[in-house]
Amino acid sequence: MSPRSSARVKPAARTGRNETPLSPNERRAEGKTLRDRVPREDQGGWKPRKDRRDPIELLVESNKGRLPQLVPIRFGRMMQSPFTFFRGSAILMAADLARTPTSGLRVQACGDAHLLNFGGFATPERNIVFDINDLDETLPAPWEWDLKRLTASIVIAGRHLELSENDSARAANRAVRSYREHMADYAFMRALDVWYEKIALDDFMKEFDDEKLRERAEERIAEARARSVVDHDFPKLAEHQGELPRIKDNPPLIFHPPEKLVPGYKTGFSDALGIYRDSLREDVRVLFDRFQFRDLAIKVVGVGSVGTLCFIGLFMAADNDPLFLQVKQANASVLEPYAGKSLHSNHGQRVVAGQRLMQSASDIFLGWTRSKDGKHDFYMRQLRDMKISAIVEGWDVDTLENYGRMCARALARAHARSGDAARIAGYMGSSEVFDEAICEFAVDYADQNQSDYRTFVKAVRKGQIKAQIES
Repeated sequence: MSPRSSARVKPAARTGRNETPLSPNERRAEGKTLRDRVPREDQGGWKPRKDRRDPIELLVESNKGRLPQLVPIRFGRMMQSPFTFFRGSAILMAADLARTPTSGLRVQACGDAHLLNFGGFATPERNIVFDINDLDETLPAPWEWDLKRLTASIVIAGRHLELSENDSARAANRAVRSYREHMADYAFMRALDVWYEKIALDDFMKEFDDEKLRERAEERIAEARARSVVDHDFPKLAEHQGELPRIKDNPPLIFHPPEKLVPGYKTGFSDALGIYRDSLREDVRVLFDRFQFRDLAIKVVGVGSVGTLCFIGLFMAADNDPLFLQVKQANASVLEPYAGKSLHSNHGQRVVAGQRLMQSASDIFLGWTRSKDGKHDFYMRQLRDMKISAIVEGWDVDTLENYGRMCARALARAHARSGDAARIAGYMGSSEVFDEAICEFAVDYADQNQSDYRTFVKAVRKGQIKAQIES
């Protein structure tokens, strides 16, 4: 099956009404036969083709529809290092991954599975889990694409940390092994058990032996648990002007845009709230209706998202009862030209559907909407909900290796929810052949990223593109 053959993830064992479902062993055997067409060794290595598109051309193309005055901030953040460049250049790797061999098996893919798109956040039951936490590019696609992006990010992170090449490659290899072994476990688990599987924070912490690292992580977890919207976020992000609260301006990262820049953004948002409300579960609508919309401002976030329409909305249920929602523009996934169009006409709905399918738990306020003029799709969620992101600075090789293995475990769990774990496990097998192939790809692609970064820096210095370095 070619990557473009379908935009739908086929159920793992959908059969006719009177057919007996195949057993995990039978599906695993079917997965093994896929090696005849695409040997596992063929997944290894990377070499750009002569007709590979110019990376600057693709990056400039990805700015279409972004706020032009914010694009230099995006490029400035990408200028910091090959590691930050990789974070903001998912469009380049999507085009490259489309030319790599795949087994033909598809899952709901993340689309941007670098290691900083994993982290901790709260479930609706107020437990903290470790999972994928950024799914802007999610789309049904070959499962290998996510794994290759994750392992490449590990090698690039290792170089950023100035680890040895052997240590960086070993960390990537261990991540592939973790993915393979956990997928083999999911292959023989009951469907409901896979669906209910979560990576609790305690399980995550057990993977780290460094006592100082554990102490720092536990401090951050305690801070996240103690953080409240009313005591922390509201004083930082909002202020009272007269009787009504308003989001504080902190340009260029938080600001109320002039009418010329985003015409009718606030009145249009009021109209869009009805669509968002309808996308929520009925019980959550009752909760949401307790809050009244008060203010909306642009908030620059991340690296790859900079320049898109990203807002924070302030809602109040009472004077001391605030709710901040992130309103994030959703464009077509970078995978779409190669994996097929989404089944959802609204890209906000695409993100929400993919998030609910891939994450073990999702924010109760997760929903989607569309601008009044129909030109922009958005998804919405709480701005912060005990979110804990990785800070790689200062990591040693053991920390990188352990963190990479946990990311790979979370990715395997996410893929097993939508894909056929037994067939995927059958294709990978029980030896290290597949691990070594993907590791080889990751090292080669880290070289490609380094080359693209140098090209990018030269383009900035020559004035072809503008980058603004933040102080």
